Amino acid sequence: MSIKPLVLLPDPILRQPSKTVERVDDDLRRLADDMLETMYDAPGIGLAAVQVGEPLRMLVMDVAKEDGEKQPFVLVNPQIVATGDDVSTYEEGCLSIPDYYAEVERPAAVTVKYLDRDGKEQTLSADGMLATCVQHEIDHLNGVLFIDHISKLKRDMVVKKFTKLAKQRGSTRL
Repeated sequence: MSIKPLVLLPDPILRQPSKTVERVDDDLRRLADDMLETMYDAPGIGLAAVQVGEPLRMLVMDVAKEDGEKQPFVLVNPQIVATGDDVSTYEEGCLSIPDYYAEVERPAAVTVKYLDRDGKEQTLSADGMLATCVQHEIDHLNGVLFIDHISKLKRDMVVKKFTKLAKQRGSTRL
């Protein structure tokens, strides 16, 4: 396993919809393991493949308490098939937008169909932080960032700040 470099805003790959995974194989499982290691190292609770430069419809997450036992999820080709009527608001952050947080309102509960790391179809019913995390990561797979759920003024300020930082770093992926 290895820690992968994170793709940061304003890299345009973050705005592209990810490709459907055609086959769950050892290479994909290796990528999932690398993503989990990268997510834990960052530290974060979720990571989409596009955030490590692989525009594939796969995400990993673990919303277990820091001092608790790890409970990693690998979701391949996840699809929200139902949402609850209630909404909840969480302060969200993103490993691709470091050190920026904002309140985001989302459905409080979701049902997601996906393939697990063995290629078997699964269904996840999630609420609370898990529901928020899975929606945030599925957004990534669709080229949507959590800042797209806040006001245009705040979003524009964040994009401008990260574009300036990228230029200072000499990023080649603008």
